[in-house]
Amino acid sequence: MAKRKTPKKEKIVDLKPRPEKVTDEELAKIQNAVNGVSNHQVEIGRMETRKHQLLHNLSQIQDQLTQLQEELQKEYNTIDINIETGEINYPPENPNPPENGETNKED
Repeated sequence: MAKRKTPKKEKIVDLKPRPEKVTDEELAKIQNAVNGVSNHQVEIGRMETRKHQLLHNLSQIQDQLTQLQEELQKEYNTIDINIETGEINYPPENPNPPENGETNKED
């Protein structure tokens, strides 16, 4: 068997006892930090829930607006309405309208 080139390290025995607990001050700091993280996570959860509710409500309102636009398109042949005055902005008239009053259905 080959000889070792480096001598074995001697085991160092630490006679100083290890502490079993952190100090009360350190424990209080740790608890405050963990509680702060937990409180913020709960608050973020509340905000995300509220955000989800608002996005759902927004989607419903957008659906209502789309339905209203379809109704306005059928009724007035336009959805271009001034939302402050209610004035209807009709599209420009066809310079050569059909004589029988029907709209031009050419593609």
